[in-house]
Amino acid sequence: MSIVSRLRAAGCVFAEDEAELLQSAAGSPDELESMIARRVSGLPLEQVVGWAEFCGLRILLDPGVFVPRRRSEFLVRQAVALAPAGPDVTVVDLCCGSGALGAAVASQLGASLHAADIDPAAVACARRNVAEVHLGDLFDPLPASLRGRIDLLLANVPYVPTAEVPMLPAEAREHEALVALDGGPDGLDVLRRVLADARSWLAPGGHLLVETSTRQADTAAKLMADHGLAPRVEASEEFFSTVVIGSR
Repeated sequence: MSIVSRLRAAGCVFAEDEAELLQSAAGSPDELESMIARRVSGLPLEQVVGWAEFCGLRILLDPGVFVPRRRSEFLVRQAVALAPAGPDVTVVDLCCGSGALGAAVASQLGASLHAADIDPAAVACARRNVAEVHLGDLFDPLPASLRGRIDLLLANVPYVPTAEVPMLPAEAREHEALVALDGGPDGLDVLRRVLADARSWLAPGGHLLVETSTRQADTAAKLMADHGLAPRVEASEEFFSTVVIGSR
């Protein structure tokens, strides 16, 4: 059976493209066979080849780490558009996973970047993509010198309601850390915790950007307003993405 046939039989929609990528990534026939087997077993393609393309960057990935989604490129665009003029822009990527969002924004702005995640596997992965990555819960591991100085706070927090996690595609629910997916009963628990401290970490005129579902956006915006940030909602049909922005 051909590689394409094996991938198609496993449910891979873009089997031809995936076959080409696997063949180009494999260093030997044995490695190719191992990669095909892992992909057929359900492992995300990006974790099989070890990287994901995101905003024109090659983001290195490890097994179990959240795979950056194309829809999050819309958040990157929004962040870059909001960046203050000048060379000294400070970006922080909370719940960073592989560090893809922060890396993409910083590469386009030439900005200073710090990232943080509570998952040791994500931090180890992000350190392959980003220089300054801190292990810990939300703001806790960040250098105190950043308080009140963050221009762009990217917080792609988990926002899937707990009851809906079992409905996620198998690639996500079986091969990505639950801590990167489960946002609590209404999907906004981690955002609430971010908002408890966000304003004090933002620079005057700084912005917090989070991704949500369409149905969560109004609630997320109200939560931002309740914590002293001026909220607005941006949506993209092209990216199937909704981003809520809170400005200090």
